[in-house]
Amino acid sequence: MTTSIPPGDWLGYIAATLTTVAFIPQAWRTWRTRDTRALSLGMYLVFTVGVAFWLGYGLALGAWPIIVSNAITLPLAGTILILKLRHG
Repeated sequence: MTTSIPPGDWLGYIAATLTTVAFIPQAWRTWRTRDTRALSLGMYLVFTVGVAFWLGYGLALGAWPIIVSNAITLPLAGTILILKLRHG
């Protein structure tokens, strides 16, 4: 028996992939340079908490596009937030 992805989930997988991949260069640059002066602490604090809630929401729904993308984005955003707190 083969399993297929419901048509609407393809949109979720594409959106999740694009938004997660788009975040990687910022995380990489911040990790490499430790330069967080231009980043807003308030924005990253709210964003990271929001991503954690999206992950929880995805888990509650069993929605894999939401789960996977936010499980990847949460540590990236959390790392940037920690670097911002440490390096201002």
